[in-house]
Amino acid sequence: MIVKVLGCSGGIGGRHLHTTSMVVDNDILVDAGTGVGELTIAEMAMIDHVFLTHSHLDHICCLPFIVDTVGEMRNRPLVVYATRATEELIRSHIFNWAIWPDFTTIPDRVNPFMRFENVEIGDTVELNGRKITVLPARHTVPAVGYQLDSGHGSLVFTGDTTVNDEFWRVVNAIPQLRYLIIETAFSNSERRLAELSKHLCPSMLADELQKLQSRPEIFITHLKPGQIELTMREIAEYVGQYKPRMLQNNHCFDF
Repeated sequence: MIVKVLGCSGGIGGRHLHTTSMVVDNDILVDAGTGVGELTIAEMAMIDHVFLTHSHLDHICCLPFIVDTVGEMRNRPLVVYATRATEELIRSHIFNWAIWPDFTTIPDRVNPFMRFENVEIGDTVELNGRKITVLPARHTVPAVGYQLDSGHGSLVFTGDTTVNDEFWRVVNAIPQLRYLIIETAFSNSERRLAELSKHLCPSMLADELQKLQSRPEIFITHLKPGQIELTMREIAEYVGQYKPRMLQNNHCFDF
């Protein structure tokens, strides 16, 4: 299983700041933020499955464009995996004919360009030997994270989340956890904002990582532009013993 980071920023700006999306083995996306714009049309047409963590725009904004761009090139629907709550939010606010066409009914309901598949926490979707398991997350809207299991090792992506004991109980039961991608959106000076928006800051990250019982490689995602250097300095100060690294575009995980 090869996971390539297309975008991992908490904002946009220039060539290096794209919002959250990762491509898995050329046929799966985890989230569909602005990083999807790095794919060619041919690469987009190869995507068969999209796993969404939640409904916020920085994680879904390219989903409407993917379907619109390559729907006619494909011979089967793009399958979008999301919780029922996330599907309802996206249908209500995006695929509603006011903001964007409803591609679950185009060209018709029998053979649409896109369809939703509901998943819930604890569900595992198996795709050609690869297992993707839905993990608990806590955010301002219904949200999840994902475990990607190749059979030889696992990568865990928290999605957007805050303090969450349930998440760590699940993660600590995962054998062969190789990589943990965890968000830290704000610096410590904005801890109150992190708490209100249900994100993490370095001091909160430190408390959360104390609950981790294994030692995977740790990568930090969702850093806010303008605070990247400060937040990473604070992370190094608070959790340097875990040797966390900043996630970057084009980083590849092979496991």
